[in-house]
Amino acid sequence: MNDRKQTVGDVLAEALAAYNRVARRDAEILLAACLGRPRAQILARPEAPVPPEAARRFAALVERRARGEPIAYLLGEKEFWSLPLRITREVLVPRPETETLVETALASCPAEEPLEVLDLGTGSGAIALALASERPRWHLTATDASEAALAVARENAHRLGLDRIEFLAGHWFQAIGERRFDLIVSNPPYIAEGDPALTAPDLTFEPQSALVAGPTGLEALANLVSAAPRHLKKGGRLVLEHGRDQAAAVRKLLERAGFSTIRSFPDLAGHERVTSARS
Repeated sequence: MNDRKQTVGDVLAEALAAYNRVARRDAEILLAACLGRPRAQILARPEAPVPPEAARRFAALVERRARGEPIAYLLGEKEFWSLPLRITREVLVPRPETETLVETALASCPAEEPLEVLDLGTGSGAIALALASERPRWHLTATDASEAALAVARENAHRLGLDRIEFLAGHWFQAIGERRFDLIVSNPPYIAEGDPALTAPDLTFEPQSALVAGPTGLEALANLVSAAPRHLKKGGRLVLEHGRDQAAAVRKLLERAGFSTIRSFPDLAGHERVTSARS
């Protein structure tokens, strides 16, 4: 792309011709960000001029996208539960299916009670922030083993005015001592080592420790299920996200650990993605 003033239609056409691996929608999102305008606006005016600096920035972003880098990392932001979250390469990109976990958690406990809620492996803070935005009377604690991830989560909480969340560093339950909670939620790593899915271009850019659980993919889930009863109040709820083919195995883990009222819930694609249980 050169320095002459091109139009929206020009730069989109050139980018898609040069990088046919890039989806048109992705290119449109990146160009809209470079121009500081809504995507709908640039689509409505393909003849609008694109300043040279914006065209150069767009070209660089499209090249990175063609190599597989997620759009959330390119733009440094991702919307989750209608919340604009800052995203860096220290955290996973929040997925739409994780909103199923938020929906399940919200429906599992009374909204008006001041409950103690724990989010394990919070990453960007997406789950804890979504719950806090919906339940102002809940007290949220969020943990992560990564200090870099916690820095991102704290920044997101501050930007969204949800500073009441308590963020603690530690591996799973290590950060909370002997405390007990009314509700524990988590989206732990659940991909098996060597799974072909890990070779997908987007996933190669994300922190592998937040994706890969071990040889079977169930290791982190099994650890959480076995330890959770010591940190749940009587009748407390555990809500876990897992792989789309892991629901039956997770239900079996929960049964063996003495949980009751075990149910799995589908994501928007119809896959059983979240399982909840009562202690």
